[in-house]
Amino acid sequence: MTRPLFSGSMVALITPMTDGEINFSELKNLVEFHIKSGTHAIVSVGTTGESTTLSTDEHIKVIKKTVEYADGRIPIIAGTGSNSTSEAIVITKLVADSGVVGCLTVVPYYNKPTQEGLYQHFKAIAESTSLPQILYNVPSRTGCDLKPETVGRLSKIPNIIGIKEATGDLSRIPDIKRLAGEDFIILSGDDATGLESMKLGGQGVISVTNNLAAEDMAKMCELALDGNFAEAEEINQRLISLHRDLFVEANPIPVKWAAYKLGLIGQPNLRLPLTTLSEAYHSRIMDALKQAKLI
Repeated sequence: MTRPLFSGSMVALITPMTDGEINFSELKNLVEFHIKSGTHAIVSVGTTGESTTLSTDEHIKVIKKTVEYADGRIPIIAGTGSNSTSEAIVITKLVADSGVVGCLTVVPYYNKPTQEGLYQHFKAIAESTSLPQILYNVPSRTGCDLKPETVGRLSKIPNIIGIKEATGDLSRIPDIKRLAGEDFIILSGDDATGLESMKLGGQGVISVTNNLAAEDMAKMCELALDGNFAEAEEINQRLISLHRDLFVEANPIPVKWAAYKLGLIGQPNLRLPLTTLSEAYHSRIMDALKQAKLI
């Protein structure tokens, strides 16, 4: 069954690195893994992809290579956010002809704009491109919360089509639907409440867990979209420890270590200021992988 473009299980893809340098052969392997596993879309160089420590040239190259490796077999969404409006516009324009199907744009981090500032930020980016724009609200990381009322205002801009809502606050979903309209796409950015979000009318999950449990996440989202929530819940319960424990340290530290343990990447390598998973958490992540039946 054909799914709507921006729905289902979408992976917030890690960017594989070897000794601090991007490993493009491993990136290609990850793209193949997700295509074979049934993942519905790839988000390339979102915050899980370490966008904040990649140079602009690296950022664009990873997105373009991901599109190249996918070769039309899976939609690619580009992470194009920044806490600088002008920088976000530059990145958005640089991927405009790359073959991506849309952009994911995070709330500006650190500078804590007002709701009016957020509105003007996303409006300026959207008006710089014809690409569909998905807002990304994750106040635990940005220190700034994009309120449902502002989402409602932004939804009136034609190419702002949806939001990745990562607060874990399920009460926001009906508020956003009421303010932005039934056609506005709501994607969970919080794996622990992703299925519950879909029960309330969300269209899918942009997932960290999907980096590891791609087949299960795809199946869970397909079942949920078909209204088979009991079967979806059976899968979700197997993954619940992963949903939680992949955030014992800052994302993507734990998921990269877990991907390394599963043989999906050759090193659990990140760029400073991020460092590899503390040894104190190794057994906890291994237990979560076992509960998920990934090892």
